[in-house]
Amino acid sequence: MNKENSPMLEIRNLAVRYGGIQALHDLSLSVPEGSIVTLVGANGAGKSTTLRTISGLVPPASGSIRFSGEEITGWPAHRIVAAGLAHVPEGRLVFPDLTVRENLMMGTYLRRDRKEIAADLEWVGEFFPRLRERITQQAGTLSGGEQQMLAIGRALMGRPRCLMLDEPSLGIAPLLVETIFARLVDLNKERGMTMLLVEQNASLALKVSDYAYVLETGTIHLEGPSPEVRNRPEVQVAYLGTGS
Repeated sequence: MNKENSPMLEIRNLAVRYGGIQALHDLSLSVPEGSIVTLVGANGAGKSTTLRTISGLVPPASGSIRFSGEEITGWPAHRIVAAGLAHVPEGRLVFPDLTVRENLMMGTYLRRDRKEIAADLEWVGEFFPRLRERITQQAGTLSGGEQQMLAIGRALMGRPRCLMLDEPSLGIAPLLVETIFARLVDLNKERGMTMLLVEQNASLALKVSDYAYVLETGTIHLEGPSPEVRNRPEVQVAYLGTGS
């Protein structure tokens, strides 16, 4: 890795099966504290499965998942969240009939520190001003980009130490994609938030991340500092639409 920091999240020899189908094969990766690491790959490569397995939603067949030095393999999802690892899922999955405020408060269900919760609610509103403007609006009436901001804000209300994001640009207008990714970079630089990013927009993912893994059919095909991966001819052809 190109970061000197110790790993906050470390995956070793992870295998996942869905029935007779092997989705991940002997997958190993590391996310240093304070870094942004991205997983790049085509549809079906195993990116979302990796995040879902880390967050306790899919059981691994074998391998090890460690978070802040502690073995969390096999832990239930709520315990993993309580440890400080939050997952913003693909498709956002906000509660459409609840207001923006109620959705944000759902992210605090493991917390009891009311004053700090109120302060964090104010901070998230400053971080994403659109959410503050729509605080009493039903989440289902928001645009796709606004719902993505809400999903990220909801995760932040749990005060995670590591944020996993699954396709945050999917189905969102380009202007709002730029806004969301700029805020994610701010979150990393200003607050030191560690992130594991799954993103089909490889150009964007490699621009904002420190280190990259390229997945192909459940296996790490190559890895390296993001600028180096971006310059690899096979990556330019397969994922960036450039090269020859």
